[in-house]
Amino acid sequence: MTAETLNFRQTAATPYVRAWLFGVAALIFCMVIVGGATRLTDSGLSITEWKPLLGAIPPMTEAQWLDAFRKYQQIPEYHLVNKGMSLAEFEFIYWWEWSHRFLGRVIGLAFFLPFAYFAVTGALNRSTAIRCGILFILGGLQGALGWYMVASGLVGRVDVSQYRLAAHLSLATFIYGAILWVGFGLGRKRHVPETGGQWLALLIAALVLLQIAAGGFVAGLDAGFGYNSWPLIDGAVVPKGLFAAEPWWRNLFENALTVQFNHRNLAYVIFLLVAAQAYAARSRASLLLLLAVLAQIALGVWTLLWAVPLWLGLAHQGGAMVVFAAAIWNLHTMLKGERVPVLREVRVQ
Repeated sequence: MTAETLNFRQTAATPYVRAWLFGVAALIFCMVIVGGATRLTDSGLSITEWKPLLGAIPPMTEAQWLDAFRKYQQIPEYHLVNKGMSLAEFEFIYWWEWSHRFLGRVIGLAFFLPFAYFAVTGALNRSTAIRCGILFILGGLQGALGWYMVASGLVGRVDVSQYRLAAHLSLATFIYGAILWVGFGLGRKRHVPETGGQWLALLIAALVLLQIAAGGFVAGLDAGFGYNSWPLIDGAVVPKGLFAAEPWWRNLFENALTVQFNHRNLAYVIFLLVAAQAYAARSRASLLLLLAVLAQIALGVWTLLWAVPLWLGLAHQGGAMVVFAAAIWNLHTMLKGERVPVLREVRVQ
C-alpha cells in the first residue's frame, strides 16, 4: 500500500474513528454516573470477589443469590452497618455494583474491537494507534484499580479507602479526557502552549482534574453530608478545626471539614480563572466553559444545601465531567493549527 493510498484511507476513516472515540467517552461518562450511584447507595462492597470473566454472569438461581449474600455477610460492612438486611435489600445493592462492573466490561469491548479493526485496516496513523494502545492499557489498569479500591473495604473497615476512591475516579476522568483529546485532534495539527492564554487553558484543565480528585475525597469521607450551609462553612468563612489532626497534611485527605473546605475554594479559584480567560479570549469555547462552571457551582451548592440526595449527587458528578470536557475542548481550540493536508489517492489507468 502506497503512502498516498494509506493517507487517503486514514482521512476517509477520520469521521468514523472520531465517532468511535466519542462513543467510548460517552460510555465512560455513564460509567462515572453509575459509579457515583454505587457509592451513594453504599453498594460498592456487595460483590466481594473479582472475577474479570465469570463475574459478568450475575446470580441466576436462589441458591446462587444466597451464596453471594453469605459472602457479603462475612465482611465488616454487613456486621457493623447492614446487620439483619434482607435478601431483597442485598439484591438492590448487588445490582448497582454488578452494573458498574458490567459496564466496565462493555467499555473494554467497545474500545478494543473497533480499535483492532481500525488498526488492521490501516485507518489509524502511527501516532493515533500508539495513543489508543496506551488508552487501552490504562483502561485495563483502571479495572485493576477498581478492585484494589473495593479490597480496601473488605477487611478492617466498613467503607473503601478515600485515597483509592479518589485515585479510581481520577484515572477514569483522565482516560475520559484523553479520549476526547485524541478525538478532537484527529486530522489537525496542534502545538504546545506558547502564550499566556494557552498556558492558562492548560492550567484550567489540570485544576478541573484536581477538583474532581478532591471531589473523590469528599465522597470517600461522606464530607458532603456535613456542614450543609453556604456561603459560610460551619458558621465561618474560615472555620475552626481545619488542621485538627496531626501531622497537618492528614487534614487534606482525612479531615472531612478540611476536604470540603478545599473542594469549595478550589471551585472559586477555577471560576475566577475561567472568567478571566473568557473575558480575554471571548471565544465560543471559553464562554461555553464559563457557563458549564457556573452551572456546576450552582449544582454543587444545591447538592450541599439539600444534603446530597441521590439524583442531585449524580447530577453534580455528571456536571463535573461536562466541565472537564469543556475544559479539554477549550484547550484544544487554543492549541489547534491547520488541518493535516490530504493526499488524494491516485489510481493508475
